[in-house]
Amino acid sequence: MHQTQDSVPPVDPGRGPAAAASQARPEADPGSPRRDGHVEGRDSMEWLGAYFSPKRAPEPENPRERAVALAARLGLAFVDLTEFAVDASVVSLVPDAMARRHIALPIARAGDRIMVAMADPENVIVLDDVAAVLREPVAPVVAEPDAIMAAIDRYHRVDSEVEELASAFAGADAETDQWSQDVDEGVDEAPIIRLVNLIIGQAITDRASDIHIEPMRDELRVRYRIDGVLKTVQSVPRSMIPGVISRLKVMADLDIGERRRPQDGRISVNHSGRTIDLRVASLPTVWGEKVVARVLDSPVASLQLSDLAMLDRNMEVYSSSFSKPYGMILVTGPTGSGKSTTLYTTLAAISKPTVNVITVEDPVEYRMPGINQVQVNPKAGMTFAAALRSILRSDPDIILLGEIRDEETAKIAIESSLTGHLVLSTLHTNDAPSSVTRLIEMGVEPFLVGSALDSVIAQRLARRLCARCRKASTATAEELRIVGAPLTDPLPTVYRPIGCPECSETGYRGRIALHEVMAVDEEIERLASQNAPAAEIAEHAERAGMTRLRMDGWAKVLLGQTSIEEILRVTL
Repeated sequence: MHQTQDSVPPVDPGRGPAAAASQARPEADPGSPRRDGHVEGRDSMEWLGAYFSPKRAPEPENPRERAVALAARLGLAFVDLTEFAVDASVVSLVPDAMARRHIALPIARAGDRIMVAMADPENVIVLDDVAAVLREPVAPVVAEPDAIMAAIDRYHRVDSEVEELASAFAGADAETDQWSQDVDEGVDEAPIIRLVNLIIGQAITDRASDIHIEPMRDELRVRYRIDGVLKTVQSVPRSMIPGVISRLKVMADLDIGERRRPQDGRISVNHSGRTIDLRVASLPTVWGEKVVARVLDSPVASLQLSDLAMLDRNMEVYSSSFSKPYGMILVTGPTGSGKSTTLYTTLAAISKPTVNVITVEDPVEYRMPGINQVQVNPKAGMTFAAALRSILRSDPDIILLGEIRDEETAKIAIESSLTGHLVLSTLHTNDAPSSVTRLIEMGVEPFLVGSALDSVIAQRLARRLCARCRKASTATAEELRIVGAPLTDPLPTVYRPIGCPECSETGYRGRIALHEVMAVDEEIERLASQNAPAAEIAEHAERAGMTRLRMDGWAKVLLGQTSIEEILRVTL
């Protein structure tokens, strides 16, 4: 069987020009036919069978490739929503619930049509529904499903619904279920319930660590702490203040009739299929009760030690400490510096069925399987000291003490570490060396402090640079001088924040911990027993290899993880 010079192999019409081009036969291929039809180097029938058999294009490996392939097949544009400048004025034209149900979002105007990003433009029902709501011609484009959902989360804000809720407040049904705590509910509940659910749901979506609800003279201000920085997200009419505060107190099981003293509680909510806990604290102010809710959304049980992002030397010292069967490890730092996350990550690494782990906390922040967690209850006489004395009779191997607050707790914790238990706890000091003097000031005997302590970690959280938009730059000599880094030639390369839609134009996304890890050696034990000042202990620790917080931050600046401005903001 011979192939004539003018014969053309058939091309699968569904494969496009690229596939057709792939069928071209190079002249130099020894197995290809000559112009006279003779095939060299292989059996002619075998070659023709392989030549005419259809070749299936490889399946795209990730959602982006699949979206690009779908756009190419349909002859539509592909849009990267992490870089596209979305027109916020058209986003709200399609309701949030409908956008999520159809995975479709209006993103811009294109002449007399509205450009709609869709995961499946072939779905004519979705196209018809969106066009019916928009009442304008639709120009579909293709985007990744996850990117569309992230854009919906970003642009369908609570702010746009506050005015509607405020107007509906006067006619709300007082008999509506006040106990519903599903923040993904529909829109049929009472305005106050809906508003509180929106505030909590938006905070979780925005990765906020804290929600601040603050009564002012003329309004109720709502702020989120995102990546360590407070951001005002909306203002609520003052007429809604009593309802919002009461609703939060009901959800947290607090006494709504008590407005003169602080209260603490806890809320569990359902959001996007997850159960998320919030630690709630109320505080009376001159304009009403301020409520702060800490969002406990870290999956600590799945964290790895590598997630702590410690430098090699620091991780070596820390691993050596928690691998011992007894001793005390302290994590120090201000509120919100990630101390609990560090301790729970450590517990996840060392907890196993062969050891008995008991924690005493106020309150229990993260529910962790496989360990025994005790919550302090001062009203019932369950203080830190009382709980610690009790659990020592429960045969523990590892004890996590939420915080060392007073002399009695400190002494029992020290004694526990000296009698065969591994004790992990937190303390409020500015740096690691100060922890030694702080325990002595609490009333613990100096010689016991040196004997019990094995290591101390001081910690701060700095914002992590957005990997998508960070920009390489050269550090200046003045910046090196301020940081305290050595002047080098050439000057080192650092990264600076720029801002993009992915990081909400801040230049940062997420946070990274800065550490100061001090190993307690014989010299520090001697200095502690002599009640030496913190400065003298710090001097020896640095000679022994301890990296101060700012220099740990500088090392992470050089790794491109954070910026010079951030380490100057969070360290001294």
